[in-house]
Amino acid sequence: MYAVGYFFEILREIPGFFLRRRSGLRVLTMQMLFTGFEALPVIAVIALGLGGIIVIQGLSLLPQFGQGQLIYTILVIVITRELGPILAAFIVFARSGTAITTEIGNMVINREIEAFIATGINPISYLVVPRFLGVTLSMMLLNVYFNVFGLLGSFFIAQLFQPLPFSQYAAGLFEAISGADVASTMLKSMIFGALIATVSTFYGFRVERASTEIPQNTIRSIGVGFTLLIVANGVLTLVYYL
Repeated sequence: MYAVGYFFEILREIPGFFLRRRSGLRVLTMQMLFTGFEALPVIAVIALGLGGIIVIQGLSLLPQFGQGQLIYTILVIVITRELGPILAAFIVFARSGTAITTEIGNMVINREIEAFIATGINPISYLVVPRFLGVTLSMMLLNVYFNVFGLLGSFFIAQLFQPLPFSQYAAGLFEAISGADVASTMLKSMIFGALIATVSTFYGFRVERASTEIPQNTIRSIGVGFTLLIVANGVLTLVYYL
């Protein structure tokens, strides 16, 4: 219940951030650089590998059943709709979520949070909201980046097995993808980003006295965060098919 109330407190403070955005703009910018820009190489490698594996398996098996064109549908389902958002979320949580929990935990131990409160600054407004927005926006952009690299990577791998013009490949993808697929992947990435930011900051604030609590709460945040991401992914997928 505390976590639910904490989440709604973050949402309540978001409008105030845009009214006085100058004070949190630097935090938002740094968070997006760390969460988004610095994760690009890892995301690219994983997306290219995933796209390549799907094409290799698909082009070796589907033509045997006369269903070669299904490779485009499989690429859209696996990369755009399912694995793209969740894999990008796992990477973001492993990198940025743990860093945020550790950072806020250190602030609690060093009594910086008490100093904010003593001077009349709301820690959620000043510390959490910029990170919440930064992680959520970065998650959405990284998801698009993952999808582009996954689909392009599969094209280059396909040239090794069945050379085909890029125009034909692109036409097959555009025929297989729908507006619902795009909406689904963007909605998932937005919700995943909000979950990552909420869980990581929540467990950062749960540190109380000793520095040994920081790694303990970081590990707890990873376990809870990954579980929530998987559950949210399952629920959203179920809603999509219903």
